[in-house]
Formats: sequence, structure tokens, C-alpha cells
Amino acid sequence: MGKVYFQTRNGSIYHGDCLDYLSGLDGGSVNLVVTSPPYALIKKKQYGNEKSSDYLDWFRPFAREIYRVLADNGSFVLNIGGSWNKGEPTRSLYHFKVLIMLCEEYGFHLAQEMYYWNPSKLPNPAEWCTIRKIRVKDSIEPVWWLSKTPYPKASNQRVLQPYSKSMNNLLEVGYKAKLRPSGHNISNNFMVKHKGSIPPNLIALPNTESNSQYIKYCTENGLPVHPARFPGTLPEYFIRLCTDEHDLVVDPFGGSCVTGEVAEKLNRRWCCCDTVEEYIKGAVGRFQSTSGIPLESSEVPYYIYKPGYLWDSIPEDTLDPMGGKRRVAQKDSKE
Repeated sequence: MGKVYFQTRNGSIYHGDCLDYLSGLDGGSVNLVVTSPPYALIKKKQYGNEKSSDYLDWFRPFAREIYRVLADNGSFVLNIGGSWNKGEPTRSLYHFKVLIMLCEEYGFHLAQEMYYWNPSKLPNPAEWCTIRKIRVKDSIEPVWWLSKTPYPKASNQRVLQPYSKSMNNLLEVGYKAKLRPSGHNISNNFMVKHKGSIPPNLIALPNTESNSQYIKYCTENGLPVHPARFPGTLPEYFIRLCTDEHDLVVDPFGGSCVTGEVAEKLNRRWCCCDTVEEYIKGAVGRFQSTSGIPLESSEVPYYIYKPGYLWDSIPEDTLDPMGGKRRVAQKDSKE
């Protein structure tokens, strides 16, 4: 059996199997579950991960308990990265199967499919991107936003973004209300400047943490830094979108307790669970700052270049008819 390892004013870190923790909660008592379980990766990680062929059976007990404890108007946000099939440049479908299972077997609704884009990711997988050069880099991860009802509580006004330069120009110059060729009827309401722009379902977040209080604490105390942390802004986005102050937020696969740190600063009740004590010891460092837990600093927006930006300057070499099935010897860089 697990135990409460650490407590704050608003929440706690639970050391043990999250199924033990969830089973002790009343049905309908959790307002938001936001988590990122171990992915079904080809290479085994030190924190443990299942094979894609076994993943659905492994995840079913968690799905059952999460549905039971979730409030009727609550949300379940699942960040689950994809994977490649072993030895070939094709993608596994396991994370899509998880989504279908959650909806068809357990009764969840798909409120929206979101995507987390990490602009700082290196070209990956290297074999297909930088060696054989037959795939583009893998830098997004699905984030399934699920709910027990088609109408979970949420407000996009909590997560507004600044207007783009072009939209600000349009608001200044003006736009004639009319029916566009696409069929969209642009009314005069389009010209009203609100508090911000409704964001897309693509969440752009670098994951480049290198000098945080958490890492400093782990280094000073000889503790391992969890290798699979998501940036705090990811759970913060959904905590702001889907919960009110004092609501209960749970991360069953808490790792270094990023979710708990964010929930604490936003005055939500929370619990993070993990089975690895060394990671929990490091997670405690997130709550040791005497000045309180700071908000993440705002950063310069990230942009994606429009396809074709360099097309006219890049010659079209003849494509390999084998599709990169065989490795080709690398050309000398001096050529």
C-alpha cells in the first residue's frame, strides 16, 4: 500500500500505485485528471514503459478508476505521445487505439483533440530524419481532452492569446461584413476587439528547462532528475481552462510533480502519484522555495514557416525508388 509522502497547504504527493490512491476516492470527487503516462516506446526507459501490443490491457484499470472518480462535469486530459514501429519508418497506432478504447469501452467523450508542439525538439528519430532523410522530425504529441459529458465545465476565455499582427491591423483598418467564398458569414461582430484571441488546438511549448528550482534541488541533493517531464504550462493550460479555485486536480503518473506545482500556485487542491521514491524525493524540491512558486515567464511567440519558404532555392534530387529502405553511404562534407 502507498502513503502520503509530502503535503502542502493544497495538496499531497502519494508514493505508491495510483490505483490504490484512486480506489480510495469517492466517485465523482475529482474535477480534473491531467497526466502523461509512460509512452509505449521501443526503447525501455528507466521509469518503466509498456510495449504497444500490451498497452491497452495495461491502461484499462486506470481508465476504469479515472472514469469512476471524475466529476460529471469534469475533464480527463491525457498527454500520450506516439511511437514508431520497430525497425521501420512507420508509426504505431497504439495512442489512437487508447483514445478509441476510452470512448467506446468506458464512455468518455472526446471534447477536443489537442496537440502539444515542442519547437525545441531535435530531428527525431535520427535514423529516418538525419541519416536516411526520409521523414520529417517528430515534434508534436497528442493531448486527448476527454469528459464524462459532452458539456464539461470550461471557458476558453481563461486561455486567450494576443491577437496576431495581421488581426490587429485588420481591427484598425476595418473589414466589410460579408459572406466569404468559403461560406463563412463574417458579421460586424468580427470587428469587435475582445480581451484576446481564442487559441487554436495546437499548444506551442518548448521543453528546455535547465536551471529551475527543481533541477537545482535535485543536483544539490544527489537525486535523479526525472527524464520525461512535461513543461508546467501544459497542465496549467487545462487547469485554467477546466477548473475553479479549490477544485481537485489529480495526476496519477505524477513523476516530478509538475502538475502539483502548478495546481498549488493556482490554489487548486491536488494530488500527484508515483511509484519511484527517488523521483518523489526530487519532486519535493518544487515546493521548497521561500518566495513561493513563481509563474512561468512569458516567452517570445513561436512561428511555423509556411511550406515552400525555401523550395525555390533547393534542387530536387532524384528520389530513392527504394524509399530509404537501404542506408546510403554519407557524402563527404567537403564535397
